Amino acid sequence: MEFRTAIDVKPAEKSIDFNSGVALFGSCFSENIAKKIAYFQIPHFKNSHGILFNPIAIEEALSDCAKKRKYTEGDLICRDDILAKSWASFVLFRHKKRWQLLNKINRSIEEGNAFLKSNTHLILTLGTAWIYTHHKNTIVGNCHKIPQKEFDKTLLSVDEIIQSLTNIVLNMRALNPGMEIIFTLSPVRHLKDGFVENSLGKANLLAAIHSVCRALHTHYFPSYEIMMDDLRDYRFYNADMIHPNQIAIDYIWELFRETWIDPAVYPVMNEVDAIQKDP
Repeated sequence: MEFRTAIDVKPAEKSIDFNSGVALFGSCFSENIAKKIAYFQIPHFKNSHGILFNPIAIEEALSDCAKKRKYTEGDLICRDDILAKSWASFVLFRHKKRWQLLNKINRSIEEGNAFLKSNTHLILTLGTAWIYTHHKNTIVGNCHKIPQKEFDKTLLSVDEIIQSLTNIVLNMRALNPGMEIIFTLSPVRHLKDGFVENSLGKANLLAAIHSVCRALHTHYFPSYEIMMDDLRDYRFYNADMIHPNQIAIDYIWELFRETWIDPAVYPVMNEVDAIQKDP
């Protein structure tokens, strides 16, 4: 008798090997996959603007890289005369000196532009459809602990998400026509939005992703379904009962490997693993 519902995955046609370049943008779950790819020494680039959760923020980050946008002091937020930050970025970019922050942001954008022009795969992990708009009409990637009264919170519709994801795909293909684009939905629940609200956000994201996959021939990897329908047990979560623990991350990675990593490089990956574990 089988006591679990396993997710069936099929090998992709254009798989990843050591000659590939993998760019990863999006939520904290993209960081988990990036760590695995980095561990096995596969060329990669991750999150030029830090961890981002909503599709609009991810679209802006990729657009910045594609257009090699130059941030100036007018793009920064300064509070308490201590920190300079950017609405478009997560905590990756926080500095006491404005010029240091600008140099860091612009250098990361230039690196992202160079990588995206020649990479083979782009993995986009969406976390939530809820967005925060600053009263100056700026959709933010992070609120930077600024009081919530300064923001309007809204739920992106399926059509709005489809438009954002379509913009991403068209912009990336204009930059690099050969790029394979893989969407995944983060298994991390955004319970700070509320239980029902989290489900609404995930549902809108999921509907939009599959619409874009059908229309624009992109791909979907079911990390969310693996966590919710295959693992579906709190023993696979961290102590916060929200984030997948290492066992879950390793399991999802194995299914990702079966789907997207070329089996021909498995022996080399095993050698890399042995070297990494050698004290």
